[in-house]
Amino acid sequence: MKRNLTIQLDEKVVQSARVIAARRAMSISRMVASEIEALVRNDESYQRAAVAARAHLQKGFHLGGGPPPQRETLYDR
Repeated sequence: MKRNLTIQLDEKVVQSARVIAARRAMSISRMVASEIEALVRNDESYQRAAVAARAHLQKGFHLGGGPPPQRETLYDR
């Protein structure tokens, strides 16, 4: 389902947007919609990556090695 959105921009911005949209062979409306869609996709992708990274950090990483040596074996007294 699509929904209309009303925005207000300065006239200079609108003029520049018309030029950019014309270069891309699309309407201003389509250009704005595609930019917002890209922002949403990027944010969703970032959120998924952040959740996965936190899960990896919670699980931890095996960095090799074994248990730490006993103090007695490190220091002869």
